[in-house]
Amino acid sequence: MNDKFFMDSNIPIYTFDSRFPNKQKKAHELVATALRTRKGIISFQVVQEFLNVATRKFETNLTQQEAEKYLNQVLAPLCEVFASMELYIQAVKVMDRWQYSFYDSLIIAAALEANCKILYSEDLQHGQIIETLTITNPFLESE
Repeated sequence: MNDKFFMDSNIPIYTFDSRFPNKQKKAHELVATALRTRKGIISFQVVQEFLNVATRKFETNLTQQEAEKYLNQVLAPLCEVFASMELYIQAVKVMDRWQYSFYDSLIIAAALEANCKILYSEDLQHGQIIETLTITNPFLESE
């Protein structure tokens, strides 16, 4: 994994989901690699989506203190893409060209802005190439 890679929200979410142990293991590996190599990237949107799910929809929700700790130790060091008019314009272009929803297009646009070569996501079309970015479902082998 020499190139920069982007992780969709489902990656950090699965690190807490013991219902799917293979996916949880793979998610832990990706997050650990991202932190260790500094080649893994997330965006403000991933932070928001993770915190929403983690504090409201987990089997056992994270407390405020637990959420803040994860934010400081994991999400903040990985977050390199923030909201901007340019990002929104790129997302609208992705939405129009590849027919993804706006929020999925925003994830793709963020990965492109960060110059990532791989976008790890369970929710997008595995193997699709968008400009210089390849969408990869890291959980295909885990199922």
